[in-house]
Amino acid sequence: MKVHDIMHTSVVTLHSSDKLSVADDIMTMGRIRHLPVVDGRNRVVGIVTQRDLYKVAISSVLGFDQDKEHEWLGKVSVADVMTKEVVTVSAEAGVIETVDKLLTMKIGCLPVVDEEGKLTGLITETDCLRCFCDLLKMGAFKDTLS
Repeated sequence: MKVHDIMHTSVVTLHSSDKLSVADDIMTMGRIRHLPVVDGRNRVVGIVTQRDLYKVAISSVLGFDQDKEHEWLGKVSVADVMTKEVVTVSAEAGVIETVDKLLTMKIGCLPVVDEEGKLTGLITETDCLRCFCDLLKMGAFKDTLS
């Protein structure tokens, strides 16, 4: 099984000039935990995660309400907090190799890119778990899991 068999191809992205308030809104409304950051040619240049937002959020420290926190996030650029050295995977990579990479690197997703580094999809822990669950339902491991 290959990454292209289970990855998402409809991926919400950010640009490095976007503000974190935009990332926060997208993550909250879409229940998304990972947002790739792309340049004008759709090449992956970074990633922002929910964990990154937690690190920047100050409401718990300073007692800000949600409106004040959102105002604060509107002043911080995605470029200031994004992870710039992004681990990626190709659509032709094997799912086993990809899951191993997620586990070894302790990350929750991998942007899927083509040979030019352009974003073609995203594969998450949830995608891998869903795939595993589907295999269990098909009885793929019935002799080994009893």
